[in-house]
Amino acid sequence: MVFAVIEAFTLGIATIWFAIGALFAMLAAMIGVGLIGQIFIFLIASSVLIYFTRPLAKKYLKIGNTKTNVNSIVGLVGLVTKKIEPFNTGQVKVSGQIWTAKSYNNKEIEEGEEVKVIKVEGVKLIVENNKEEI
Repeated sequence: MVFAVIEAFTLGIATIWFAIGALFAMLAAMIGVGLIGQIFIFLIASSVLIYFTRPLAKKYLKIGNTKTNVNSIVGLVGLVTKKIEPFNTGQVKVSGQIWTAKSYNNKEIEEGEEVKVIKVEGVKLIVENNKEEI
C-alpha cells in the first residue's frame, strides 16, 4: 500500500513495480508462504517487472521526455532585434521573449533577419542564420 501511495504522489512511474511485487508477496502470504518466501517473491517479482516493463513504460508513456522552459526553444526560429556582431552578442526575439544571442559560427547577422536557435548556453542563445545559402 505504501508503494502505491508513493506512486500516486510522484506522478512518474517510480514505485509501481514494487507495489505489484508487494501484491504478489501478499498473495503468497495468503496461501501460507513464510516470511522468507514472501521476501523472495517480492524481490523476484519487482526485479522482473522493472527489467521487462520499465523500458516499455518509459517509451510509450514518454516519462521524462517533455521539453520544458529553455530546452523548448531549441530549434525555434527567432528575429534578430539587435545586430549580432562577430565574436560578440546581439538580441533575438523568440516566442515573444527577448534573449541575448551569439552567432553559432561567429558571423555577423543583421537586425531583422530570421535565425534558428541551435542551443542554449547559460542565458544566451546560440543561433545561426535561417536563410539558405546558394
